[in-house]
Amino acid sequence: MKREIKTNEAPLPVAPYSQAVLVNNMLFISGQIGIDRELGKLAEGFEEQVKSIFGSIEAILSSAGFSKSDLVRLTVYLIEGVDFDKFNKLYEEFVRDINIKPARSTVIVNALPKGALVEIDAIAVRS
Repeated sequence: MKREIKTNEAPLPVAPYSQAVLVNNMLFISGQIGIDRELGKLAEGFEEQVKSIFGSIEAILSSAGFSKSDLVRLTVYLIEGVDFDKFNKLYEEFVRDINIKPARSTVIVNALPKGALVEIDAIAVRS
């Protein structure tokens, strides 16, 4: 079974891709950038973008019947390596209530869509 997951609680794709794809008990969430859903534009500042992304990931998880505890892998893309420690503090809050923390990779890149400072994609598995 394969189906598209789509929710208005997270920014809609800006190109031909799905917010997420559910395959059996696995959810593949496309890269999320920090779009402020109320304003429809990129949130101001690194911390605000990260918090917006975490909100989008939670909304997509919920719309597919998953929770943060189902996360098994995240890939984080940062524009500035100096933001790594700031990101880790915000991330620690995001995963605080997850018993088994997801695996994670962090990559420093030259540019992200729409001038974003951070992008995160995720994989979740429902047990």
